[in-house]
Amino acid sequence: MSGAERIAALGAGRMGRGIAIVFAYAGHSVSLIDFKERPADAFAALAGEVEAEIIDTLTLLGEIGLFEAAADTIRQIAGRVTVVPKHEAASVLGKANIVFEGFPEVLDLKLDGLREASALCLPNAIIASTTSTILVDDLAPAVERPERFLNAHWLNPAFIVPLVEVSPGKATDPGVTERLKTLLEAVGKVPVICAASPGFIVPRIQGIAMNEAARIVEEGVASVEDVEKAAKYGFGFRFSVLGLLEFIDWGGGDILYHTSRYMSGALNNSRYEAPEIIERNMAEGRTGLKARQGFLDYKDRDVAAYRKARMTAMVERLRDLELVRAPRV
Repeated sequence: MSGAERIAALGAGRMGRGIAIVFAYAGHSVSLIDFKERPADAFAALAGEVEAEIIDTLTLLGEIGLFEAAADTIRQIAGRVTVVPKHEAASVLGKANIVFEGFPEVLDLKLDGLREASALCLPNAIIASTTSTILVDDLAPAVERPERFLNAHWLNPAFIVPLVEVSPGKATDPGVTERLKTLLEAVGKVPVICAASPGFIVPRIQGIAMNEAARIVEEGVASVEDVEKAAKYGFGFRFSVLGLLEFIDWGGGDILYHTSRYMSGALNNSRYEAPEIIERNMAEGRTGLKARQGFLDYKDRDVAAYRKARMTAMVERLRDLELVRAPRV
C-alpha cells in the first residue's frame, strides 16, 4: 500500500479516537463514524468532545517531545479527522479502503454492527475488528465477504504503544493480512501475526503476570510498593530490551526448566510448571545462548557483539531512569 488511504472507524470511543490520531498523524484522512442513533444536539456535543480531545492529545504529544507542536501543525493533523453521524455512514463506508470496528466488547452488539456496516463497505475494503477478547471466527459470519475480515488488537494508548496484534481468521485471505501489516508498518506500528486464540499474545502474558502480582500481595509475600518496584526495575527493565523467549535463551532454558520444577513443587501449584516445549528443548540441547541454539538461532551470530549491544541498551534504560552512578575511585 502506498499513498494516503481513506480510513474509517466504527465507533467514536477511546479506541476509535486513538486510531484516528495514529492515521491522521501519518497523513491519512480518517472518518470516525458514530454508529449510535442520537439527536442532532447530542451528536454535535459528541463531535465537539472528540475534536477537543484529539487537539488536546496532539498538544500533549508535542509538549512531551514527540514532534514540533506548532499550532498550525496540530490543526492540520486534527483537520484530517472527521466525526460522522450514523445517517452518513453509507457515503463514508462506500469510499473507505480500511475500516476498523470499535464497538463495545459485547458479541451481539458487534455482530449487529458488523452486519450492517459491512454491507455498506467497498467489496475490497479491509474490515478489522479491534476486539481484545472475541475471536475473529466468532465475528466473521456477520461480515459480508469474510475473506477481507480479521482482528487488529491495538494496545492503549494506541497513539503511543507501537504493537498491534493482527489475528486472521479461517476465512481471511492471506493477502488481506499482508495488506494490513504493510499499512500498519507504514504508520510506524509494529504488527505481529497470531493465530485466532483467546487473549492473543500480550493479554495472555500480562493477564498471568498481573494476577500473579496481585496474588503475591494477597499472600503477604511483598508489599504493593515493593511489587511495583520489582516490576518496574526488574521485570519491566529487562523485558524492555530482551523479549521473553530471548531472555530464556539469555539465561538458559535449563535454568527455567529446573526453576519451574522447583517452584511448582514448593508452591504445590501446577501453574508454575514449564510447558512441553521447554522440556523438548532441554532434551535436544537447545538451551539457549551458551549452546548457540534455543528459541532463537545463534550459530551464525557474533555472540560477543550481540551481548554488548543488549548490555548497551540496558545501560541506556538506566540512564532513562537516572540510575547511572559513577564508580568510586
